[in-house]
Amino acid sequence: MTAPAVSISEQDADALGGDDSILMRQRRDHARLDAMMNRCLSEDLPPGELDAVWTDIVQLVFSHAFAEEIVLWPLLRRVSPDGEELTRQVEAEHQAVNDLVARIERSPDDPRRAEWIRQAFALIRQDIRDEEDELLPRLRTAFDDRKLRRIGAAWEAVRATAPTRPHPGVPRRPPGNALRGVPLSAFDRLRDLAPGSGPAARRASLAAAGVAAGGAVVLAVRSAHRHG
Repeated sequence: MTAPAVSISEQDADALGGDDSILMRQRRDHARLDAMMNRCLSEDLPPGELDAVWTDIVQLVFSHAFAEEIVLWPLLRRVSPDGEELTRQVEAEHQAVNDLVARIERSPDDPRRAEWIRQAFALIRQDIRDEEDELLPRLRTAFDDRKLRRIGAAWEAVRATAPTRPHPGVPRRPPGNALRGVPLSAFDRLRDLAPGSGPAARRASLAAAGVAAGGAVVLAVRSAHRHG
């Protein structure tokens, strides 16, 4: 395997295409996830906050990963000789996180829940390391700053309307992930609404989420193809 470029964790914003590039957007999400995971495991976490922090982590993990699978990894397979091997590995990591978090969500009272959460965090951190050290540097090599910013905008559009819950049965690659994941996004975001929302607001939110998610995915995939 060809040695990758320097990890994006060791480079500044200018070297990574600017604050709006896909590489800096990824770094910010990863840093936010790391901080939330540390808080979730902290002994100082006030009683009653664990579930809220866990929910925030789950929502970010799955919207982030879905956008990667729709926008980034197809590009990487096109521009990098070892893109197939690398994306297959990270897709396996995403699937493992899906399976484990789905188990946690199904079993809120299981005495093994705390251990499962620690295992999920270990998987997420491994995935972050692999992406920052192996996959994302190849995008830096393949694209100039302007294209990295355009790819970042496409990824952000999908992330903003992506599923926010684990769905182990959804394929990891296009077109299956888009065809099956976009409808689920609307239902996930309905669940994420504030508890005080009334039936009319929930119905409106569901319809809007479905339309927005579908539109975002179509536009982002078209944009990603233009940049490849």
